[in-house]
Amino acid sequence: MPNHRLKIRRKLLAALIANSLLGGQAIAEGAFELGTIQVSAKREQVGDVGEEQVASLITRQDMQTFNRENVGDAVNLLSGVTLSVGTRNEKMIYLRGYDARQAPLFIDGIPVYVPYDGYVDYNRFSTADLGAIQVVKGFSSVAYGPNAIGGAINLVSRKPRTPFEGDVSIGFGSGNERKTSVNVGSNQGMWYLQAGASYADADYYPLSKDFKATATENGGKRENSYRKDSKLSFKVGLTPNASDEYALSYIKQDGEKGQPPSTIPADARYWKWPYWDKESLYFLSKTVFGQHETLKTRLYLDKFKNEVDSYTDGTYSVPRTSGSGSVSTGRSLYDDETTGGSIELESTRIANNTLRLVTHYKTDKHRETDANAQLNADFEDTLFSIAAEDNIQLAEKWLLSIGYAHHELSAERMYKSDGSYPLPGKQRADNGQIGLFHDFTPNTRFYATIAQKTRLPTLKDRYSGKLGTYLPNPALQQEESLNYEIGYQGSPWAGAKAEAAVFYSEIDDKIQSVFVGTVASKCSSSAKCQMRNVGEVHTSGLELGLRTPLAGWLDAGFNYTYLDMKNVSAPATKITDVPDSKFTAYAVIKPIGTVDLIPFVEMNSGRWASNTVKLAGYTTLNLKAVYRPLKGISLEAGVTNLTDENYSLADGFPAPGRMWFANANYQF
Repeated sequence: MPNHRLKIRRKLLAALIANSLLGGQAIAEGAFELGTIQVSAKREQVGDVGEEQVASLITRQDMQTFNRENVGDAVNLLSGVTLSVGTRNEKMIYLRGYDARQAPLFIDGIPVYVPYDGYVDYNRFSTADLGAIQVVKGFSSVAYGPNAIGGAINLVSRKPRTPFEGDVSIGFGSGNERKTSVNVGSNQGMWYLQAGASYADADYYPLSKDFKATATENGGKRENSYRKDSKLSFKVGLTPNASDEYALSYIKQDGEKGQPPSTIPADARYWKWPYWDKESLYFLSKTVFGQHETLKTRLYLDKFKNEVDSYTDGTYSVPRTSGSGSVSTGRSLYDDETTGGSIELESTRIANNTLRLVTHYKTDKHRETDANAQLNADFEDTLFSIAAEDNIQLAEKWLLSIGYAHHELSAERMYKSDGSYPLPGKQRADNGQIGLFHDFTPNTRFYATIAQKTRLPTLKDRYSGKLGTYLPNPALQQEESLNYEIGYQGSPWAGAKAEAAVFYSEIDDKIQSVFVGTVASKCSSSAKCQMRNVGEVHTSGLELGLRTPLAGWLDAGFNYTYLDMKNVSAPATKITDVPDSKFTAYAVIKPIGTVDLIPFVEMNSGRWASNTVKLAGYTTLNLKAVYRPLKGISLEAGVTNLTDENYSLADGFPAPGRMWFANANYQF
């Protein structure tokens, strides 16, 4: 339970926001402005995405320069971001220690995650058709809706700017990797079209030569590490005048992957994912009424299907049929669906105020079957949210941003073949936030923010038995956070961009696993666990970043993050997967006009993998060369993990060793 002082502070903040409501810039060109979510940002022209306060923007150019082909690797360019790999061979992102359930993923402002557990595999999301990525941490617009207690990651699709444009790329790499992508677009003024396709396939990834063989991994080619991903995207938009816009988007992703077994024999699982497919249909609109009001809508249908096949050993020939439910056939099939929408009304009718009213409604459905088409689980949740946000221009250089939101979660259906549970009552939460921003100069902004956020429990949090080792908890409540931040964003000299932030967060009622009755080293059928609201975590940290030209032939930059996470409720229990510090640095060297040399170094301190295992820190070096023989054509070659560092992001799951790649790109 939250401590008394924290409860009082939350009530005071919510009351302050409710009463108030009643009474250095970067540009991402070619990004879909309608798909952005911003509190307040300056923009030079329609179609550009401005970097707003307390937010970071990864541009299309950043993704290309540093060869970031999936969203996980792209977001890792930023400070405050940590990558990890779970036991399911899924790339995970932590924002200041918050995981994907607490800092969710969005596409063009629409929530995207597996409805059952709230996670996504960031390896499955290609950057080939993206125009930009917005990342907010701590303080974020109420337009994101609930669950963004630690921030949000918003993938912004492309929008064409000319009558005909596009690009084509093809590449090869270690592990017999083959990849290609094509994007084309046309903007005809009154309407536009954007289409993209990408494909990537690899048989394996190599391990470092320093890796020591175990009974479940002999080194060299990582066992069962194949992957295949394809993606199609299509968008058609109407722009009948200078202010209004209507767009319909369709996205289809198909994935297939192997799951490398743990190199710790006792923990090894022999799993394959024959499909990891996602299909989405989105409608976004913007309509301006008169001089003061703007209406925005987002409507979406998101379908997610996957299958996990479990085997008895590394031959992957005999299904693992012990246990109950879907495990009894060795196959687990998910068929999930999310439908929903949001409506946002913005008004500038009151002088020096930009007021937004936002409402969200979504339904999450999860169905799980086995190889015999036996229905083992059937869940449905509905989520409703209403929020208000006001940006008040106190003076020419002072902006006050105030937000308030109310969320409601209702369980509509709950069925499990191995047990019946009554539907819990409706959960409610109220959030408030406030931020003060000062533009000291046109290129210098200081800010201070406080944000109270709520994450409502997922279906898996409440109902999963985790192969008979957990007891469901339908009455599980939400977890809450208070995020404080003081920061600076600006351009200290011509061409430079700098960022600095000091932050502190308190998470209460954190959902954590506890033993029920018998206490053991891990949860099992004889020592069962349950998810409960027992955790309290305090996080403090520092972020620094700088990009600058050093000479006509040299650009350089760095990011640094320091993070101190304390498990207040259970000091003996380690917080896992997040290092204390992370440092990245790069240079873009141009010895001649047609050649770029790009070294990129990343250093991470050690991290706890469990209460007893701490993984060593590591340093990796990537090197890339680019040659542009003709306008619009670039040829690339490079090496990742040049020093062949042997390191792990999770215990028993070593990262790839030295890998090479070569790409050819044509832009028109």
